[in-house]
Amino acid sequence: MIDKLLDSKGEDRILLLSGGPESHLARRSMFAKGMSKRIIITQPDIDSQVKHSPLEGETIVETDKTPMDASLQVLTDQGWRVTNIINSNSLDSMLRSLRPHTPKGAVWAGALAYDLVQWTQPIRLQNPPPVGEIIAILWLVEEWEEEEIVYPDLPEPVRVEGEVSSHTDEQHAFAVERIKDSITSGELYQLNFGRTWEGDLGEDPSNIFHRLAVNNPAPFSGYLEAADLGIALASSSPEILVETNGKNIMTAPIKGTRPRGSDADQESLLRRDLVHDKKERAEHRMLVDLERNDIGIVSKPGTVFQSRFDVEAYSNVQHLVSQVTGTLSDDKDGIDALQALFPGGSITGCPKTVVCAAIDELEQKPRSFWTGSMGWVDVHSGDSTWNIMIRTLEARYSTQGWKGTVVAGGGITIESNPDAEVAEATWKAAALRRACGWLNPDAKTIAKGELGIYPLYLEQEKFESQDLFDLNIAFIDNLDSFSHNIIHALQSVGCNVDVFDGRGEILDFKHDAIVIGPGPSRPEISPLSMHVTSLDIPTLGICLGHQAIGLAKGMQLIESPLGPVHGVPSKIIANGNGLLVKGEHTMTRYNSLILSGNGDVEITATDDTGTLPMEIRAGNLYGVQFHPESIGSPDGMSVLIEFLNRVAHC
Repeated sequence: MIDKLLDSKGEDRILLLSGGPESHLARRSMFAKGMSKRIIITQPDIDSQVKHSPLEGETIVETDKTPMDASLQVLTDQGWRVTNIINSNSLDSMLRSLRPHTPKGAVWAGALAYDLVQWTQPIRLQNPPPVGEIIAILWLVEEWEEEEIVYPDLPEPVRVEGEVSSHTDEQHAFAVERIKDSITSGELYQLNFGRTWEGDLGEDPSNIFHRLAVNNPAPFSGYLEAADLGIALASSSPEILVETNGKNIMTAPIKGTRPRGSDADQESLLRRDLVHDKKERAEHRMLVDLERNDIGIVSKPGTVFQSRFDVEAYSNVQHLVSQVTGTLSDDKDGIDALQALFPGGSITGCPKTVVCAAIDELEQKPRSFWTGSMGWVDVHSGDSTWNIMIRTLEARYSTQGWKGTVVAGGGITIESNPDAEVAEATWKAAALRRACGWLNPDAKTIAKGELGIYPLYLEQEKFESQDLFDLNIAFIDNLDSFSHNIIHALQSVGCNVDVFDGRGEILDFKHDAIVIGPGPSRPEISPLSMHVTSLDIPTLGICLGHQAIGLAKGMQLIESPLGPVHGVPSKIIANGNGLLVKGEHTMTRYNSLILSGNGDVEITATDDTGTLPMEIRAGNLYGVQFHPESIGSPDGMSVLIEFLNRVAHC
């Protein structure tokens, strides 16, 4: 198929390459044939968001959307001609608008830029793309060619001088420190920062993709090119964003990285180090909890769980990889799933809305197609497969020839070492930069190896739904990326759950109980959460909700003297007077701030130092400074069930 790609210059081209060898990830390669219809989505004229600092807790939520612009085009003897103009306020409605233009059995394939985040998250960008910039291109594909991959002779990279980076190593390290400061103050839990390298290309981008396909095979690779638009994308991605087939939905988040070893022994040591690294495991656990949440937005309660956990070894790197699966709700399909999951949490961070706004502030430019998605969708059935465009070259053509952009980064947590993060981003980008001819040929090479998959144990068993309670619960949503995990947990035991915006208007509640959800920043930014603490209704506060109860009862909220803890299973010591039974428990924490002082509450559990309040009670108000719904809280459901038991019998 590479040979067909290389021979088809001057035409629009799509090749989705599995990278092989065949596995549960890499199943087939597909080369699109005879494309004569496409849709180009471009950036509309949207005023930049006013300057503000999400890193300092100033995230501006905005749900009113300016429609994105799209032109439907057909191929004629004179080139591509516009036949329809389509406007839409969301990605899913844009895709559904293509149904009248799509024969049954055909799919739309192509690429979605990260900057479509403007229509999948409730934010407006401070640094949007220029008006008219291409932010998605999809072709109607009615015929695919599938066959064994053939690799022609591989040329050496054409050496090109003049590569530049968006950041020096010192600036990159400073950005990491800024993110860590924001985590310490409780504004976010993890943020994926990207650093850019740009330069001229000495050859056609399809040749560079050929080189990547041979030297850096990955299961979700792909190449596309729109000849007349002067844009080409060469992606050597190991990561899938979402796959939907009928009512089945799956995502496979990647977080946690080590290089390959120079021999089997060194590689085994590196793999063992990865599996036991506290920072990497916390980062991965956080991501799995986030993806469970995003899949939960469109799935039936009780069907979403972590179904696999592996170390997957690719050509140059080894990663921690999970699979999270679910069953789509009766009224949802794969198009809804794409809307809910895009962009992928592994390349944003958590909580997603806040970090997407913070990424915009920190990187100070559009991401374009890096960390967007390449793939296909059947707009009639919703069946689809989309990758995440990491390890991707974006090439643009001008009268001076092809220019390329490569971006790499990593997830920054409180445990991140700035120098190590700089080094990781640099070697993640090295294979692409070498393929582009930007690195000196005699630069130190990276250890390589064959694809390998090494299964690991799952942290949490699947919870089987049970109709234990007939209760109406009000859930206060505080812009967190774990809210739907809690909502699903409540629904899976029979509760009816109504969701309310914590930043919205003050309401009267007629519910049996209230759950105040977690979220970034301080409880004062959530007026409804603070209001609920004054009501005579049984209430459970989780993290930010726990803090709201403590503040209302006279406690103080401070930065934790023992430092932030995010995604880490921690020992909790309970006296038995709260929801936890007396004794020691393991629960996953996501908190930077902590309650202090006594106030008008009983502290019913602490951390293992005996100094940090982990559970409080004030009459029928209960607060927990941990996440019972996390995969790292093996007995977390017992906390929710005990609360509901008390509600049912009060």
